[in-house]
Amino acid sequence: MKVQIEELSPIEKKLSIEVENSRVTEELTRAYTALGKQVKLPGFRQGKVPRRILEQRYREQVEDEVIQRVVQNAWLEAAREHKVEAVAPPQVTNNSGLKADAPFTFEARVEVKPKVEPKNYESLPLIRAATQVEDKEVDERLNQLRESMARLEPVEGRDTAQMGDFASVDYQSTVEGKDFPGSKADDVTVELAPGELVESNVAALEGTKVGEAKELDYTFPADYRVEDVKGKTARFKFTVKGLKKKVVPELNDDFAKETGEAQSLEELRGKIRTDLEQGKRNKAQGEERDALFKALIEGNTFDVPKSMVERTIDNMLENRLRAMARMGMDPRQLNLDFARLREDLREEATKEVKGALLIEAIAQKENIQTSDADVEKKLEELAKEAKQDISVVRKYFKGANEREGLSLRLREEKTIEFLKGRAKYS
Repeated sequence: MKVQIEELSPIEKKLSIEVENSRVTEELTRAYTALGKQVKLPGFRQGKVPRRILEQRYREQVEDEVIQRVVQNAWLEAAREHKVEAVAPPQVTNNSGLKADAPFTFEARVEVKPKVEPKNYESLPLIRAATQVEDKEVDERLNQLRESMARLEPVEGRDTAQMGDFASVDYQSTVEGKDFPGSKADDVTVELAPGELVESNVAALEGTKVGEAKELDYTFPADYRVEDVKGKTARFKFTVKGLKKKVVPELNDDFAKETGEAQSLEELRGKIRTDLEQGKRNKAQGEERDALFKALIEGNTFDVPKSMVERTIDNMLENRLRAMARMGMDPRQLNLDFARLREDLREEATKEVKGALLIEAIAQKENIQTSDADVEKKLEELAKEAKQDISVVRKYFKGANEREGLSLRLREEKTIEFLKGRAKYS
């Protein structure tokens, strides 16, 4: 096999490949032999159909399959032999087809990983992020937790709605004198608080007694989900059926036990502080990583393959869709403009690809490696963070691809720590 390589750019090569005729002939013979064992034709026993008959009936199909197989095998062999670091499948051009007693030739254009010679990575500018947690932050998180565990109890001793109450109501409404989807409902709970009616805030019910009705006008937002009433004014009639008040649990040991996270308030405070500190450290690490990537990219100019950027966009988009699903949203019902989303992510994805390539190049230049001990330590950390047995985490990273991915992630972390150790903080 003959191979000629032309560098079209630092991120694209063209391979002109010539496959000897004997190799193609072997593939054709193998293909017709396999086909002959399967084909049933009148007048011939299965497996005994002459090749000339098979060629008359199936030549185009067989040659297409052989071309695909020859191209695939020859391309992989050429890439291995000439150390072509392809980052995507090649674009193959074959204008000659198969010819008797002649070699088979084709061209393969392929995007390749750029050769990055990193420079300007000493004394990168960084801002030292604060990771200390103040007492007031712990108090705020405790109060948020209390609010999330609040319960509604019936109001006793009065029957007139006040601000802050939660009212059970029936309502009916019309727009331009007509009903619309969702215009009627019974036993709905609303809060007497400032805000939008579509978010169940109805401050206008203040002063209304249980059993009484209150009418009011409300203009729907211009982007409201119900097409019939977008931007239109509706007439609502609310009938108050009952009143409840929100009861927030007291901040004590019993509350701590109720959360299921601690046996005492002091222990709960400690857990919250630890979580907040970890959150701040994670945020700081993310910000420092972004700052390092930005500075490295500014000091190193090079192009990156489009296919690497597109794959990164795919991953980013998939992560965002998963995040939506975890929040209870169905992306299929959001009418997302995926083309626009991809374009919005392109700049960030390009930065991610360039940064990752630079980190990889710096790791190679500085001989930064990861060991089995590093991987095992990371597995223990992941198990602790996920509150799972180490055997479960090891099982997840048992495969070669998963373990290699973790090792590469660790090498990136080590390289970033290397850069941070030489950074100029302000």
